[in-house]
Amino acid sequence: MNENNPSHLLSSQAYRSIKDDIVACILTPGQFIAQIDLVEKYGMGLTPIREALRQLTQEGFVQPVPRLGYIVSPITARDVQEIYEMRSILETSSVRLAAMRGSDEEFQTLLDSADFSYTYKDHPSYSRFLAQNKEFHVSIAILSRNHRLEQQIARTMDELTRVFHLGLDIRDSAEKMRDDHLALCRALMERDANQAERLIRQEILLSRERVMEALKSYSGQAITPENLLSLTMLHT
Repeated sequence: MNENNPSHLLSSQAYRSIKDDIVACILTPGQFIAQIDLVEKYGMGLTPIREALRQLTQEGFVQPVPRLGYIVSPITARDVQEIYEMRSILETSSVRLAAMRGSDEEFQTLLDSADFSYTYKDHPSYSRFLAQNKEFHVSIAILSRNHRLEQQIARTMDELTRVFHLGLDIRDSAEKMRDDHLALCRALMERDANQAERLIRQEILLSRERVMEALKSYSGQAITPENLLSLTMLHT
């Protein structure tokens, strides 16, 4: 397909707009969405919206509901458990290797980059913070000098972005999260691998707890067999 084709450009724009809203939880987990509503929301034609939803279905971000529309793929407790288990396995190894292999200059650069935060309840600031957060953790993985580990951590952080958005809304943890990043940098600068591992485990545990708490508040919005039946009756 010609990527400069106007129809392809519109489909790509629709895909990016919808995906960004899913990742930022503007379109919430389990939310029902109809194509015509998305046409109105994004000011685009039905064809690019339909193409975007087809791609998002393939990637697992939405699930089709026959003859009705789509639901935003729910985030389950099992999803969260598995992703955080993977993150713990990867990042504990990453910080230990980084403590051994990073240079003093690289650790100073990491420390200089770690003083970032977000504003509680300011959702656009969440997106900026999470982009910086991913860059921070991937930067540590780069210092591990293990390219495969770096790639896996980058993918895991991408997968976590949607659940991170949920967790940030639970309570104002901006100052603590910044302090945790700075403490981790100092442990790395001292080449204290044991302390770095303890800090990253604690950070991951607290993050998982916030997300699990947030997940409970969204569970009532998910499509269930009962409310799906109600939707079906409304559209027949």
